[in-house]
Amino acid sequence: MRLDDALLEKAKKEAARRGETLTSLIAKGLRLILAHPYRQNASSKIHLPVCKAGGGTLAGVDIANSADLLDRMEGRS
Repeated sequence: MRLDDALLEKAKKEAARRGETLTSLIAKGLRLILAHPYRQNASSKIHLPVCKAGGGTLAGVDIANSADLLDRMEGRS
């Protein structure tokens, strides 16, 4: 795997600014990430309700036209 050139350049500059090697800076970053492993919280999943009623948009309504939708919602058409 290769690092993005811009990211690598920033990392090199940061390591130099801190007076340490690039390897040392990368190792510190990995230790920080690995100290708090990613855990997906089951409660973070969002379940959206599904409408089973018939219908749809009103005749003549183009849901791709946001300006027209706004006008209709604000009673201008």
